[in-house]
Amino acid sequence: MEFIATCPKGFEPLLASELRARGVAAPRPLTGQVAFAGGLEEAYAACLWSRLASRVALVLGRFGAADTDALYEGAHAIAWEEIVEPGAAVVIEAHGTNAQLRSERFIEQRLADALRDRMLARIGARVQINPRNPDVPIMLRLSGERATVSLVLSGAEPLFRRGARADGHLRPDYAAAMAMSAAGAKSFSVPWRNNPALEREALAIARNEAPGLGRFGWGFERWRGHDEALWRELSDAAAAAALPGSPALADPAAADAVLADLSWLADGELPAKAAALEQLSALARAARPDARIVTLARAGLLPERACESTIQTILGRDAAAIELQRPEALALHTPVAVAGGEVGVLVGASDQFAARLSKVARARAKWARRADVNCYRVYDADLPDYAVSIELYQELEGGGRWLSISEYAPPKEVDPGLAERRLMDVLAIAPRVLDVDPAHVSLRVRSRERGGSQYADLGSAKDSRSRIIVDEGGLAFELDFSQRLDRGIFLDHRDTRAMLREMMKRAPEPKRFLNLFAYTGTATCYAADGGALCTTTVDLSQPSLDIARRNMERNGFTGPAHEFIRADALEWIRDARHSGKRWDLIFCDVPTFSNSSRMRARSFDVQRDHVELLINVSRLLAHRAQAIFSCNLRSFSPDRDALAKAGVELEEISSDTIPEDFSRTPHIHRAYIVRRV
Repeated sequence: MEFIATCPKGFEPLLASELRARGVAAPRPLTGQVAFAGGLEEAYAACLWSRLASRVALVLGRFGAADTDALYEGAHAIAWEEIVEPGAAVVIEAHGTNAQLRSERFIEQRLADALRDRMLARIGARVQINPRNPDVPIMLRLSGERATVSLVLSGAEPLFRRGARADGHLRPDYAAAMAMSAAGAKSFSVPWRNNPALEREALAIARNEAPGLGRFGWGFERWRGHDEALWRELSDAAAAAALPGSPALADPAAADAVLADLSWLADGELPAKAAALEQLSALARAARPDARIVTLARAGLLPERACESTIQTILGRDAAAIELQRPEALALHTPVAVAGGEVGVLVGASDQFAARLSKVARARAKWARRADVNCYRVYDADLPDYAVSIELYQELEGGGRWLSISEYAPPKEVDPGLAERRLMDVLAIAPRVLDVDPAHVSLRVRSRERGGSQYADLGSAKDSRSRIIVDEGGLAFELDFSQRLDRGIFLDHRDTRAMLREMMKRAPEPKRFLNLFAYTGTATCYAADGGALCTTTVDLSQPSLDIARRNMERNGFTGPAHEFIRADALEWIRDARHSGKRWDLIFCDVPTFSNSSRMRARSFDVQRDHVELLINVSRLLAHRAQAIFSCNLRSFSPDRDALAKAGVELEEISSDTIPEDFSRTPHIHRAYIVRRV
């Protein structure tokens, strides 16, 4: 008889070796499957013992299938009455199409018609087609104008459906391929104990346990060619072959093979990638010199290096590889001393970054304790080759610590590979120095675009609890560390917000406050804490306004006197100017440039449009009231003459609004008091 064992792409040679070890004489690796010939004993052995096969199928027939008539005739010629028991429930699955047969569903229907008609004509028996609980799975593969029809002996469920499916992300057949790649290994180490499937497969291989034992719903049970006595004999022999005892997974330093599953890492998630590679390198340094390390990762994730063997495969839609190598090939990092131990780095000079970060972190922590500041910038491109900013956020409750790391885009002349290795060293060192869980690190890369700095998110915190609450100035604010490019608070405006609170305290009744381009409403909370009786918070983003409302409620400021308006602030200001409503204090922190599709007016450029904006803002001020205007365009130069002609006075207060932790970047924003003369 002729059989086919299907498998993931790239597993074919390993599956052929597995079948050969179970008595199959000459398995032939094809694309996504291995063909072999033999009797029932070989087929049953494949069902019982294969860890890599998805399905084991008996070929029932091959025939031309250029069109619907040829398909029906070829299928009708198969002796179904000798294959399917009367009353059996049959499920049909088709794979492939051609010019005339363009629907797999239609192909399944025509095969069902041929099967039913043949059974009725020959033995007068009926069969159920495509039920929920099938007895006999039939598979048709169409390649060009040729069809192959098979009986799936392994059943409707693929063979890799074994064990609890919800307790690990790695499929058992991929886990088995990793363990089997380390041929001859008797003991295994499985780091990152986040995947029980990998542990189970490694232990089952070490114990010589047949994965098919205890499985229900075999596709051969209602097949007329099934030999129950032979099946029981082989099953009993498989049960007896299991080795006694319960061997434990070994320590990495003692195991024959280390199985490192990196399939959960996606390309571009640099915080997680940096942490995983540093741990992998540490494992390699700790492993026995004669041990083997097997990795599973998406293509391009691991640096190029010498491998003893490679299986090119697919994970979902991504190219991936299972690679076998010696420990020295993966000892990519050099240990560097940091507080509390060592961390591995890819670039030797990163020890200077570790030393510098440790020094400034101690100084910043002392300042933060004196100033009662819980969220602050720790490092800001102190070393030119490590041009990143690092901000530390401490949760209000629970003591959790989070990092936001922003990389300034390196010059074009810097090798991109070197730049990425330096950045991964930053991502490995910073959490260790600052005592932060690597899962609490977010990264973004800054590039120079029109209108100033633009950011791209290159990986965010992996903690499921990405929204946290922090304290600033005695107020509680919600931050988001998921996929947002900004966390929910601009730390460089900490002193500006404190200034707004004091100005609000001195403002006359009725103490009305207006926050334009309000983002998450942090300035509104400060103004309300300073005694604002009425607040108006305006922003174009509804999610930001939702957070602003929650921030106000969290701090005890509720009621109809506090309004939240979703609008294009530029257009809203023009309309409000003629409404007659006025405010006693206004905060206007504008973007440098915006061409959002949600803006009904033209694009906004702060240098080009600030005169019109400030004139309109000044007209919203009550008698003798003031506004604070700010922007982050470092080259910003206000047109004082044009503003003076319109009766608008500017007083620059930038130096008074730059916090201590931003002293290295004193031009991070420009700030002005706005008065109407």
